[in-house]
Amino acid sequence: AGMRVAVVGAGVSGLAATKCCLDEGLEPTCFEQSQDIGGLWRYTEHIEAGRPSLYPSVISNTSKEMSAFSDFPFPEDFPVFLPNALFLEYLRRYAEHFGLREHIKFGTTVVSIRKHPEFATTGQWNVVTEAGGKQTSDVFDAVMVCSGNFSEPSLPLHCFPGIERFRGQHFHSRQYKHPDVFQGKRVLVVGMGNSGVDIAVEASRVAAKVTISTTRGAWLLSRVFEHGYPWDMVLNTRLMSLIKTNLPSPLPRWWINYMVNQRLNHENYGLQPEKRYFLVPVLNDDLPSYILTGRITIKPGVKEFQDNSVLFHNCPEEEPIDIVVFCTGYIVSFPFLEESIVRVENKHASLYKYVFPTHLQRPTLAVLGLIKPLGGIMPVVEMQARWVSRVFKGRRANVSPPESQNAAQTGHVFVPPTREIPELRILKTEWLVYLDTLASFIGAKPSVLGLLCTDPRLALTVFFGPCSPYQYRLGGPGRWQGARQAILTQWDRALKPTRTRVPAGSSSSFPSLLPVVGFLLLLAAVIFGF
Repeated sequence: AGMRVAVVGAGVSGLAATKCCLDEGLEPTCFEQSQDIGGLWRYTEHIEAGRPSLYPSVISNTSKEMSAFSDFPFPEDFPVFLPNALFLEYLRRYAEHFGLREHIKFGTTVVSIRKHPEFATTGQWNVVTEAGGKQTSDVFDAVMVCSGNFSEPSLPLHCFPGIERFRGQHFHSRQYKHPDVFQGKRVLVVGMGNSGVDIAVEASRVAAKVTISTTRGAWLLSRVFEHGYPWDMVLNTRLMSLIKTNLPSPLPRWWINYMVNQRLNHENYGLQPEKRYFLVPVLNDDLPSYILTGRITIKPGVKEFQDNSVLFHNCPEEEPIDIVVFCTGYIVSFPFLEESIVRVENKHASLYKYVFPTHLQRPTLAVLGLIKPLGGIMPVVEMQARWVSRVFKGRRANVSPPESQNAAQTGHVFVPPTREIPELRILKTEWLVYLDTLASFIGAKPSVLGLLCTDPRLALTVFFGPCSPYQYRLGGPGRWQGARQAILTQWDRALKPTRTRVPAGSSSSFPSLLPVVGFLLLLAAVIFGF
């Protein structure tokens, strides 16, 4: 019999985990408590069923070329930033294409995961699940936890003096279903993460007045970047990453400051972050114009609530309000795991590369998708799953995972303090650096210099162009024949949905690379020690 792996959850991470297990010849069983795949992205269905929506941001924040699974590009007629219904359609096609559904048990909740009595020698786990009121216990050789980090709302009411006497309505962003609740009301949104800003923008279309309260401020990025290109296809490139990671640290900070303030002077809009915070930018296209037209006002942190109003720090006058939405993030919780497995100490969970609990004698349990980098989450969870499934398989062949016990290499997943949290796990690594690190563990990291000799056009596209996930399928295990073609046609797929009216004699469809300049810059990069 093959190696049996339990996968918890059939959202984005769970699907990637199941697929990567199959690729490595393991036997995955994926447990999903709901009746369908898709996790967070089944937003509209949650509303129709009258359940709280899990995530109000209904349009993806990363473009389709930068969010795709690495061997399954989005269809070219899909829009560049996807509404959740199309995202769900993509996940369904992915599950269909790779035959994942037959490995998923729907309507099944994972109740507990405990070490098997023989764990020290076998690394096995006892997994108890419940379906239709009946509990079942099984032994698995390994476990992938893919239940996401949006499970338990963090609502620190004790941080908001006077909330108990406030007579209006208040709820956590997770309970938000539909903007109708704000009709004609004066709304306060506490917190300025992506969901806070999204809810404020939706509310301001029907509310009498909307105020966002933020202690830290935020960097604001628009999905629509320079020349109208998608932000991540311009910013997430190997060249940019090289510049950001090799310069002394004040410089990248200054550069981000300069870049976001070019488009929008953050101080004039009350958005400029406090110096001491280095925040993941918030993505929203509407906020600046809504502030300019007076539909949304930005205020500092909440000092205290009165019966029908709120007082802000450094603001003498109180502001009357009817509804408060707390966009204070989520607590990372794994109710089915013993506390000793993923230890959370002073708000940090000790996980090697944000994936493997560091103190387990056997690396047979992994947590996927706990991070929130500035970049597509799908390529990250897929890369985690590719690495984990190989570690699981290698253990069978007595290959120890790369320094799994080396604490110096440990990434601490930040479980945020409860005050005002944009949904944010502070990831110390750059999105691209993290992907490259995991890719190098499995031998799938593309070599720009190697390609320069054999395929210069591809090398230049890989280095200067967007770091699309297909780059990690050019070589190594899991190599995909279509990767080169997918990389060379990425701009065509990104522009096709919008170039729906082309005037006669118009120019080429994507940003041209000047190969000569390219070559010189590449030489500079080599000297940089790439």
